[in-house]
Amino acid sequence: MNIYEQYRSKLRAPDEAVQAVKSGDWVDYTVTLSCPALLDAALARRKDELIDVKIRGNLIFGPIHVVECDPEREHFIYNSWHCSAYERKLCDKGLCNYIPMVFRNVVPYYRHFLTVNVAMMCVTPMDKHGYFNLSTATGVGRGILEKADVVILEINENLPRVYGGFDEVIHVSDVDYIVEGTHEPLRQFPVAQATEEDMKIAEIIVPYIPSGAALQLGIGAMPNVVGTLLAQSDLKDLGMHTELCGDAYYELFKAGKLTNAKKTIHRHKGMTGIIIGSQELYEWVDQNPGVAAAPLEYINAPETIGHLDNMISINSCISMDLYGQVCAESAELRHISGTGGQLDYLTGAAMSAGGKAFVCMTSSFKDKNGMRKSRILPHFRGDIVTDPRSQAYYLVTEYGAVNLTGRSTWERAELLISIAHPDFREELISAAEKQKIWLKSNKR
Repeated sequence: MNIYEQYRSKLRAPDEAVQAVKSGDWVDYTVTLSCPALLDAALARRKDELIDVKIRGNLIFGPIHVVECDPEREHFIYNSWHCSAYERKLCDKGLCNYIPMVFRNVVPYYRHFLTVNVAMMCVTPMDKHGYFNLSTATGVGRGILEKADVVILEINENLPRVYGGFDEVIHVSDVDYIVEGTHEPLRQFPVAQATEEDMKIAEIIVPYIPSGAALQLGIGAMPNVVGTLLAQSDLKDLGMHTELCGDAYYELFKAGKLTNAKKTIHRHKGMTGIIIGSQELYEWVDQNPGVAAAPLEYINAPETIGHLDNMISINSCISMDLYGQVCAESAELRHISGTGGQLDYLTGAAMSAGGKAFVCMTSSFKDKNGMRKSRILPHFRGDIVTDPRSQAYYLVTEYGAVNLTGRSTWERAELLISIAHPDFREELISAAEKQKIWLKSNKR
């Protein structure tokens, strides 16, 4: 059969395609915009026929019908590699479990250790050569599909076609079933409004960034503020190498700052694995030769990142303790997000000639009762350690940036207290004294 005959022979209605799922199966929804909405709704309609179907997803923004229809989790058990705000609320309700990971290792986990009975994901329409583009999910998509016993593709006519280095497509001959249907416009994710503290943190970081630097900007308002300030700066020839491409890179491109011309690898290409943002961003990456997607096991590999001179990594966190441990994924025992690629880039940027890794947060926050609390803690009490103290690099609040590399415990305490909110410095000093990490000669 030619490619069009193959396509027609594999075309199924959503309710027919999900008959491939059996009780006890492991099913994968892949990541973000590639979550298969039509197939998810069809699988939810089979609820009473199935028990103990385990589903994995990643940064899915909902609604997830198999979760919503089964609050007792008797039929479907949902798990996430990295929680969106929607998935975080599911965790709060006991309807989602987090899968600990380091992002560069996700596909190797599948390849070597995990079972996938059915993988289903959204892709672009087939091209004239018989290929479907994995679009915004290239970072993990192909590796998951290759492990699956059954591959079901859902055609989403709205997805951008993103050029790639490798593993950005799958051929019709490697697919079991294909589903078509009408989709809502792609979800857009406007950048959160920056606070005064976010602006101050960004202003502290920008002077550390040279022209020609390769940038990884994490999720959140503050990294995007850095992108905005860089777009307004005198810097030139910035590059993109990131697990997640958001609107900050598009703003840098529009300002003429993002050329990728000085990158020591992948010159003239902005490299990414996942794409989330505005409709303007999706239109920018669509068939853009200046943007290339590749698997995260390559994009996020520290040895890849380390080959880029002046690699600058900027990420956010929730809290840190006086030892230099960083938590970016929980508030004590409440799950918030996930490890993602933060540790990948912290490791890789440290290997880069001229590289620097910044982990940032506001020095304090107000709880639901309006009480101000410090984000710098004497020590963690159940908070999940994302970055170990052995890899602490630049830590930043609105009160400054400190480099903990090679610093002893008493030096770390002094440096971190110097960037804590002034209201909490004395009590942090008292705690450091009790923990025997404060010297009489330390600066108050």
